[in-house]
Amino acid sequence: MTAADPVHGQPGGVAGGLGPVATVHFLRRVVELTDARRDQDHVDLLVWQHGSIPDRTGFLRGENESPEPALVADAVALERAGARFVAVPCNTAIVWVEPMRAAVGIEVLDIVAETVAAAREAVPGITRLGVLATDGTLAAGTYARAAERAGLELVVPDDADQRAVMAVIYDGVKAGRPVPRGDFDRLVEHLRGKGAQAVALGCTELSVLRGDLGIEDETIVDSLDSLARATILRAGGRLRESRRV
Repeated sequence: MTAADPVHGQPGGVAGGLGPVATVHFLRRVVELTDARRDQDHVDLLVWQHGSIPDRTGFLRGENESPEPALVADAVALERAGARFVAVPCNTAIVWVEPMRAAVGIEVLDIVAETVAAAREAVPGITRLGVLATDGTLAAGTYARAAERAGLELVVPDDADQRAVMAVIYDGVKAGRPVPRGDFDRLVEHLRGKGAQAVALGCTELSVLRGDLGIEDETIVDSLDSLARATILRAGGRLRESRRV
């Protein structure tokens, strides 16, 4: 992956609000991961913080209406506003990446594909990748397909641990409640115990939690960081040398 030449006046677009805290964290990581010594070295972004989009996992579980029309409309709106690509800081929303791409003439980044690529970079020779994600993301199979394309075996939590993942995401991060470090560590170790050589945080709320807990581990692959790096490069910026900033 190489950076393009900066094009002033043609920013990247961010289809955000999925959830709102994750988008704010994503923007902070874009700033922190950019090699910049002045304001003008940072990338230009158009941000649409659309928190009222129907819940993605809720729809996939048959609990609410589809988010597809809103996601497609947001991609179109960002293109019309001048964005030359769209980043979607939500793993579950990638279920609808193809309808979004079909509606616009600009690139829509795939956070799942970027995360799997980051895992292969972080652990050379990796063959088994664990993932912590929502029920909706796992049921949709986006990580399974991306892992298969990369020649990796996907490792997912057992049922009881998956319920714990959902509790951390919905009852913890999304609800604004603290999550003990031990709860997070147990989920990661569960997947490592099943043979995972790296663990992907396949939900942006888990990326927020990683930041809150100050976790520094190259084998825990952060989906928001993976998308942030891709966004910086697509927008013509430069990455800081250190992977952990």
